[in-house]
Amino acid sequence: MKLMPLSIIFMVMFSLFTGPASSQAASGQEWESTLYDRPEQYSSVITKKDIFITMRDGVILAADVHLPDGPGPFPVILTQTPYNKNVSSSENLNEYFIKRGYAHVIVDVRGTGASQGAWDSFGEAEQRDGKELVEWAASQSWSSGKVGLYGSSYRAINQLLTAAQQPEGLKAIFPIVPMGDMYRDILMSGGLINTGFIPLWLGLVTGSGLLPPSYTLSDPIMGTTVLLNHTGQTLGFPVSTLSSAITGGEFAYNGPAAQLRSPLSVADQIKVPAFFTGGLHDLFQRGTPLLYEKLKANGIQTKLLMGNWTHGTYGSGLPADNVPALDQLALRWFDQYLMGMNTNINKIPDVTQYVLGEDRFEVQPGWPHKNVNAEKFYLRRGNLLTKDSPSSAEPSRTMLQQPLNGICSGSTNQWMAGIPDALPCTKDNRLTETMELTYTTAPVNADLRISGPIAANIFAKTTARELVLSVRVTDVAPDGTSREITAGWLAASHRSVDESKSRFLDGENIQPWHPFTKSASKEVKPYEVMEMDIEIFPSNFVIKEGHRLRVAIGPSDFPHSMSPVPQLLDQLGGFATILNNSKYPSSIVLPVVEE
Repeated sequence: MKLMPLSIIFMVMFSLFTGPASSQAASGQEWESTLYDRPEQYSSVITKKDIFITMRDGVILAADVHLPDGPGPFPVILTQTPYNKNVSSSENLNEYFIKRGYAHVIVDVRGTGASQGAWDSFGEAEQRDGKELVEWAASQSWSSGKVGLYGSSYRAINQLLTAAQQPEGLKAIFPIVPMGDMYRDILMSGGLINTGFIPLWLGLVTGSGLLPPSYTLSDPIMGTTVLLNHTGQTLGFPVSTLSSAITGGEFAYNGPAAQLRSPLSVADQIKVPAFFTGGLHDLFQRGTPLLYEKLKANGIQTKLLMGNWTHGTYGSGLPADNVPALDQLALRWFDQYLMGMNTNINKIPDVTQYVLGEDRFEVQPGWPHKNVNAEKFYLRRGNLLTKDSPSSAEPSRTMLQQPLNGICSGSTNQWMAGIPDALPCTKDNRLTETMELTYTTAPVNADLRISGPIAANIFAKTTARELVLSVRVTDVAPDGTSREITAGWLAASHRSVDESKSRFLDGENIQPWHPFTKSASKEVKPYEVMEMDIEIFPSNFVIKEGHRLRVAIGPSDFPHSMSPVPQLLDQLGGFATILNNSKYPSSIVLPVVEE
């Protein structure tokens, strides 16, 4: 490996040891004021296009290899993508890493881009490809034999599925906005089809696969064959997945197909250091911290950074509050584990989260936050939300069950990956709330800090044979603006709870776990009172003094989600009643931070 110049070594040492000398900094509880970085070692990049890698079954995957313009060997950063390696992006060609001494290899996963095969998103074949690709990268003449995985979203998810196979040469991973649980995080949250993001995503993958491979002119037979194969499979995995979910087929339930593709199901097999980046408005705001928690419990070196980001804005606004930009963080991570440098990884705080309402990053004592109490707020007469339990005479409230509520809400922006961000009505839920039942606290007389998973315990009945509840948590400003913080959803037919897999805090089920299997589903009988424990995705926020906390209960969350057709037909035209009396005390449980 090329030796680092002394000037770079001194600069790195200076960046590590000139931070604040407080006891908190020494124990890794605060970010250092001097950001880790080092100068470029190489002035240019050499690219080797369309390197063909043959998998165990004969399928050929296409890779681009980007190398520093200088003598090797180099540690390798590997990115696996379904979005076509020929599309210009820093994840396909990261010069920041390359000019600091890394090879960057980008591979089209099978059935996408310039690679052969059939695309079966995160399927068994693709997962096995990941292991072979790492070992291929580690064995090349220009490679030092040490490999790290890098990338966001899909490219983050297959990092985890690859790492779980423990390929030789893999030393560290840096997943940005990864999913943990395919069913609960993204495909069928609450038992409802994700109609907001999944069609967009499937269209992006299939659309990028219809671009002619860059080697088509030099190898027209292979190029044309690959393109025709990709064109033909547009009716394969995308259509079969959507049709299965919509019609109530295999993907409408949490079964083997979803579990195969869920990193949490194999997280115990991951043995390499992992730095997780997530977003409080990301598609995977639920799954990313659960992955961190799992690896941390297994003794793996791992870190968690949660920002104020949607799926399309991760990393924006950095550096801030001494938190570096993501490339700087990844460089420090890979320098430690691939370059063999001492970058004092232990001084990076384990958990850093953005605080909604205070608009800053804050280091926190673990995830979930260790210093929280479960506090219950009840739905009360007069549309109030209070800590006082209801009386026996409190009136119930009724709403029409209709599937198109939620367009003007923060949920729309989140579940369409930030695309509608410019629309003012995604910043204020009041229009959506006209079709929902709202319960609001009085203005708080001191800041109310909440961090972690949230649960709603709702007693409801319906005149129909299915019921869907959307539960939103919003911050109501003094001017009346109602800004969505987080939300949860549940179809009543999936109301079964497995307490052995749920999370409890102070005796309260604060993160209910629903099986979502066909065998666990329950009949919804008209006019029968049902207890629905609704998982609300975790967040980290402060309701500032003078603001109010609101819980809004609605019958749907469109365009984010919609019931499979059989359940949709069962719920249309019905009326839902939310009960809130001493016999049926509907409530929400919040993890309130001790001051």
